[in-house]
Amino acid sequence: MPIFAGMYPPEARTVVVLGASPNPDRYSYMAVQRLNSAGFSVIPVGLRPGLADGIPIHTDRPVPQHVDTVTLYIGPANQKDWKDYLFSLRPARVIFNPGTDNPALWNELLEAGIEPVEACTLVMLSTGTF
Repeated sequence: MPIFAGMYPPEARTVVVLGASPNPDRYSYMAVQRLNSAGFSVIPVGLRPGLADGIPIHTDRPVPQHVDTVTLYIGPANQKDWKDYLFSLRPARVIFNPGTDNPALWNELLEAGIEPVEACTLVMLSTGTF
């Protein structure tokens, strides 16, 4: 079970959705929507400006304090462009959603003391294990 599941109220937990999209048909958009509905502090970050569930998508790579979770929606081929940013967030955990698996990044996260999780954010939210 993830280290944060049930430990803190959602509104006290900041989640960065990395690879956020303004397209409501994309899973990253749905993740922003469901995290927002569940009361989490959600920061969508992506390549294209727009809104995800009414929240502005940051293209400037903000570095908020106290990021609990980064949920990853960027494929392995493009992750190298985001790696420095990901580590600058100092999250407690990174969720590798389906299609984002990257063993090298996984090992780098472990070495940095960041918990990697192979899971689906949408499933975790629906089962109460987020």
